Amino acid sequence: MSDATLAMPLKVATRVDQVFPTLTATQIARIATHGRVRQIKRGEVLLEVGDQLRFFVVTAGQIEIISVSGSTESPIVTLQPGQFTGEANMLSGRRGFTRIRAGDEGEVIDVEREQLLALVQTDSELSDILMRAFILRRVELIAHEIGDAVLVGSNHSAGTLHIKEFLTRNGYPHAYVDLDRDPDVQHLLDRFHVGVADIPVVICRGQSVLRNPTNQQIADCLGFNEAIDQTQVRDLVIVGAGPSGLAAAVYGASEGLDVLVLESNAPGGQAGSSSKIENYLGFPTGISGQELAGRAYTQAQKFGAQVMIAKCAKRLTCDRKPYAIELDDGQRIPARTVIIATGAVYRRLSIDNVSQFEGAGIYYGATFVESQVCRDEEVIVVGGGNSAGQAAVFLAQTSKCVHMLVRSEGLAASMSRYLIRRIEESPAISLRTCTEIVALEGNEHLERVHLRNNRTGSVETRDTRHVFVMTGAVSNAGWLDGCVLLDANGFIKTGTDLSRDDLAAVHWPLTRSPHLLETSLPGVFAVGDVRGGSLKRVASAVGEGSIAVASIHRVLRE
Repeated sequence: MSDATLAMPLKVATRVDQVFPTLTATQIARIATHGRVRQIKRGEVLLEVGDQLRFFVVTAGQIEIISVSGSTESPIVTLQPGQFTGEANMLSGRRGFTRIRAGDEGEVIDVEREQLLALVQTDSELSDILMRAFILRRVELIAHEIGDAVLVGSNHSAGTLHIKEFLTRNGYPHAYVDLDRDPDVQHLLDRFHVGVADIPVVICRGQSVLRNPTNQQIADCLGFNEAIDQTQVRDLVIVGAGPSGLAAAVYGASEGLDVLVLESNAPGGQAGSSSKIENYLGFPTGISGQELAGRAYTQAQKFGAQVMIAKCAKRLTCDRKPYAIELDDGQRIPARTVIIATGAVYRRLSIDNVSQFEGAGIYYGATFVESQVCRDEEVIVVGGGNSAGQAAVFLAQTSKCVHMLVRSEGLAASMSRYLIRRIEESPAISLRTCTEIVALEGNEHLERVHLRNNRTGSVETRDTRHVFVMTGAVSNAGWLDGCVLLDANGFIKTGTDLSRDDLAAVHWPLTRSPHLLETSLPGVFAVGDVRGGSLKRVASAVGEGSIAVASIHRVLRE
């Protein structure tokens, strides 16, 4: 058992050795070559909350890791000789959540972040130990709400749900104060001079108060992108951090390319909202889209790829090189090559007032966050593909009942057989074929829906507060504004799909033909759901991301 003194309870005692492992003398010696030996005095603060993280290995004495709220300290763990500091922010370069203080006079090895990244990329044994510990420590911080963000809101508020989903999908530790349930919430509101009309509110680092903020405001306040040089010309800029974009980041960075990923919301894309993916190779018991995305995100950072969060690409400057991606805040990111992995978005219901209820009864993803909002209530899932099937099966575990609506005669043509069998065998799921929603009613939140059976023409009204829409997807390529050729459905044409007439029309400047997955603009590639003719499968998207990187190397040598 580890010698670490724990104040943070762990669910499984045997995990302590993985969360707070003790390194051997040989392992410590290898780390020492990447840092410097430093003497510490009892009570000395090595890092304060909000400081840029450094990595410490205790060689003598003790180090205390402390959670700080105002003037109150709460001990988390005391590290003994052979143990080390750090969690997932060590990889991203973000600021720390905790105070790190010497509990006794002693000695540490002090390692800068860049040297630590070099270590985990070159030393397989230490990489396994450190990466596992960093990931598990982040899990514990999330579970115990130890961080520098507090969300104050209501589960009945669309804005609250949006922010909660943003923080959760980005794996960011935060505390949640529910206006409807927490008896002490008024004291918190008074302390920060917040009125009920300001809800939802994010209290950032115990100081800044963000009233009904955007994702970008939250990311800026919490320093998501502080460590990233936005003016640097990159070998490769990837727009979109879904499975295809993250795969390209992992392969590109691991092969020595300077990679930057731009993501408007959170890693994972549409797949990140899947409750459980059971047909992805290597995961026989299944894996949630969020967990898969989190692992890929960490893997990309391990190899040195940087990821900018809450940054939306608005335009591609394609008339000169290096290319540049213009962001919604006006910043321009220069790139020698570009991979477009912006994916597709679910079609909205063809109902005039649908936007009124988005986030307040209409949802486009079924994750743990949404499942808690509709616990023990009746829900509707619209769609007949795998994403809709996964959502129905997942929601059936916590909801009163799930009505699954499809406009076709059945599921066989659009859904994997294992999901069809789950749906057929679940007593909580009712499959309604040839049925669609034709009207929505409610005030601040969805209250009822009108369903039409297209076979009989009859219309039924149901008191339902939660509808999950997972219908056919449309391309997310509108921001490219004519820089690359699109097919008739708005998806990007690549490789052999570009005819001679296509290339002549855009004045293709090279003697060679476009590479596989290359667009009509040399050095710009498209992968995943945004590409015309792509298979809407996670495995296919991952494969395309890796294939594109092989061609990127050729382009950079041209």
